[in-house]
Amino acid sequence: MNDPPSTTVVVSDERRAAGAVDVDVDRWSRLAAAVLADECQRGELTLTFVDPDEIAALNAEHLGLDGPTDVLSFPLDGSAEPAAVDASAEVPVLLGDVVVCPAVAAAQAVEHAGTLDDELALLVVHGVLHVLGHDHAGADETAVMRARELDHLRTHHWRGSPPESFRQSHDDEVLT
Repeated sequence: MNDPPSTTVVVSDERRAAGAVDVDVDRWSRLAAAVLADECQRGELTLTFVDPDEIAALNAEHLGLDGPTDVLSFPLDGSAEPAAVDASAEVPVLLGDVVVCPAVAAAQAVEHAGTLDDELALLVVHGVLHVLGHDHAGADETAVMRARELDHLRTHHWRGSPPESFRQSHDDEVLT
């Protein structure tokens, strides 16, 4: 009997802008892998860090929205339900892509998650959950997704309670 496929996070820092925010790609890759493991998912996920112009182009192309955003997720199966993975499959399951813009994260961190570190952690977890089919279109979905985010952040990022300054949502918008 063959072992089930493992979880792989392929991470890439594609930023080229001068003065870019420092990003520990290995750390965020480990966080994404931990979320996948906790969600009982196996397969391959890509995690890419990009400049504002690149995420703005993706935002326009895929969502029809102008300007840069903080995180975009692209589940490969297009499913609206959390992914079900066949653990006996020998071929790796391609889960999807998460694209994060650290410059946008830095600009909103103080008013949102509190620190850049917490903001990047939230965006990585948020993006991975979207790839797995979680959403926040309605109140019930939002409550489930935020609870999962907090669980993962408490376990793998803070290893305890969130700081008092942490917030999951923006005053005028919801993460996408």
